[in-house]
Amino acid sequence: MPRATLPALHLAPLPASGSGPLYRQVKRELQRLIETGRYTPGDTLPAEGVIAEGLGVSIGTLRRAVDELVHENVLVRRQGRGTFVALHSSDRFLFQFFHVEPRPDPAHDAVPAERELPQVECVGFARAKSDETEAAALRIRTGEPVIRIQNRLSLSGRAVMHDRIVLAAFVFRGLTEKRFRERPSTIYRLYQSDFGLSVLRARERVRAVHASTEVARMLGVSAGCAMLEVHRVALSFGDRPVEYRVSTIHTAAHDYVSTLSKFER
Repeated sequence: MPRATLPALHLAPLPASGSGPLYRQVKRELQRLIETGRYTPGDTLPAEGVIAEGLGVSIGTLRRAVDELVHENVLVRRQGRGTFVALHSSDRFLFQFFHVEPRPDPAHDAVPAERELPQVECVGFARAKSDETEAAALRIRTGEPVIRIQNRLSLSGRAVMHDRIVLAAFVFRGLTEKRFRERPSTIYRLYQSDFGLSVLRARERVRAVHASTEVARMLGVSAGCAMLEVHRVALSFGDRPVEYRVSTIHTAAHDYVSTLSKFER
């Protein structure tokens, strides 16, 4: 259950000496309140008028800041209920972070099929020392302890993706294989609920590769089979790295689909 809405006395007028457009200052202040745990995932924010008055800004300025945070999936508006700090859910994972879909048959599939949530099977969990690539992605020193997780993802019972996830061990203290396997929801929800880390966005690089022997065995294909490899760094507030993930996708019958949009700033 969400905590009770925090009183307006926790909000203070923005300093007159703040840098940048006023709505950006409002946005940074709202981000700070969330990042420091003043408002946690699932909490209801005070009414817009209360926040605007507390920060000493107009409703229009506040709404522009909130609009950006909604677009960035930090906040979510619910008609008639208010504005909430966003929770990671299966739907959010599916539409923001999972981009693999069955390839439509032009002769029969005029309308895209409904998106399918993948079945995720953990096939490896180990502790190790980071290599140079992992360390650079996570902004840690080479050789620092990391947790390496391997998952096999299937759609309609067919294995289509192998994920190798790397986490900085000091960030995820207390994460065990049992805790990971028995999480009640998505991996990103686990990060958020158990470790206070909200994944807001991801930076990805995509390249064509040949399936390694290990990946081929995991996905039931021939070694050397053509694959798509996606290198992702998941980011939290302040572009802080949360995880480094390498996804290898068998694209014989599936596509990597990304929907692009522009948000006016």
